[in-house]
Amino acid sequence: MVQERQTVRKPRFLCLHGFRTSGEILKKQVSKWPESVLQKIDLVFPDAPYPAQGKSDVEGIFDPPYYEWFQFNKEFTEYTNFDECLAYIEDFMINHGPFDGLLGFSQGAILSAGLAGLQAKGVALKNVPKIKFLIIIGGAKFKSPSVAEKAYASPIQCASIHFLGETDFLKPHGLELLESFVEPVVIHHPKGHTIPRLDETSQETMLSFIKKIENTLPHSDATDLISLIK
Repeated sequence: MVQERQTVRKPRFLCLHGFRTSGEILKKQVSKWPESVLQKIDLVFPDAPYPAQGKSDVEGIFDPPYYEWFQFNKEFTEYTNFDECLAYIEDFMINHGPFDGLLGFSQGAILSAGLAGLQAKGVALKNVPKIKFLIIIGGAKFKSPSVAEKAYASPIQCASIHFLGETDFLKPHGLELLESFVEPVVIHHPKGHTIPRLDETSQETMLSFIKKIENTLPHSDATDLISLIK
């Protein structure tokens, strides 16, 4: 007789860093969060596929090397190496997954939010499990019309938490992104385009969000087990 595993594993997130930074840099940025949050999630920090093709904004703050997920024109409406970027992420998820969700900052946040919509539409991440949870920090929508029309064609159903900085230049775009999600959770913080420390209130919001994820994991495992037995 097969017995259901009772232990709840940690929710596993693939973490997508910002433009011209790195997985190691994002790891350092997130490490300022309290241990009460970090100990409850399993975070994986890959580097983007392309070495930075210009100066990084974090030069002098964080050490190189720096990477970028894809390139774009001045208006952010045309992308280069975008399909290759999606294939790279999918390959990483196949080789290092499974993942329950995505955490993204800046360019990585734009990607994370949009990938959930693209996957639901059946045009990306076809060979990996459904993204169920998102942590979006300093995010925005894709501006490429051909990508956006697919990514936001329907309301994005996965549970999501969005960090919006009061002085973040992307805040208006982050607010617009919220409109594409079903019941998004929002954490407002006083900083700019950065990964903020968590105050007592935002820490509670994060822990509540993680608890919501944890509550789905045993159910998912049980469902998978039942299907295997059948």
